[in-house]
Amino acid sequence: MLLVEDDVAIAESLREGLSAVGHTVQHVSTGKAAIDAMNYELMILDIGLPDIDGLDVCRSVRKKSNVPIIMLTARNEEIDRVLGLESGADDYLAKPFSLRELTARIRAVSRRSVGQPESDTVVVGGLVVDPVARRALLRNTEIPLTAKEFDLLELLAREPGRVHRRQEIMESVWDSNWFGSTKTLDVHIATIRKKLGDPRWIEAVRGIGFRFTEPR
Repeated sequence: MLLVEDDVAIAESLREGLSAVGHTVQHVSTGKAAIDAMNYELMILDIGLPDIDGLDVCRSVRKKSNVPIIMLTARNEEIDRVLGLESGADDYLAKPFSLRELTARIRAVSRRSVGQPESDTVVVGGLVVDPVARRALLRNTEIPLTAKEFDLLELLAREPGRVHRRQEIMESVWDSNWFGSTKTLDVHIATIRKKLGDPRWIEAVRGIGFRFTEPR
């Protein structure tokens, strides 16, 4: 995918995060470079670029390509979202946002671009997590989960093998402004492990966070 972002810190953070979940990311920092770029399957486009406004970049790209485009912006007014979508963007994401939300948007626009149905069901081995029905089944047996336990399981199971940092999990599952103790996370992890019947589903990575993996 092509990441068009002039803020070096934001670009590097997004590049690392997206690469960690399996995406190949090419980064450019100007509108001209974005218009001239070739051979990418999806564009993540910041509106506030130094040379050409992102809306104009989107319109230029749309004249030659139907590649999915997700616009990033600090603007969150309704008129800005309308202008972004009318310029040809497939989706619009206001800063600040989580990597989890961005990757969900990427999956959604990618499915739409190839005509796949809107299904977000997660399958890891014998575990099935259905976010629409908010049900989790292990080998066809439903697991009784609270709302927070379900949200936490979905977050971890959606990217098996990836290490999720503790603070990232707290911000995604509990609150984006969470600054308190993360002890509640350990309690929820322990409960989910018990309900899954095998603690190896969720591996603790010392000093960092947790990794979801199918027990072997």
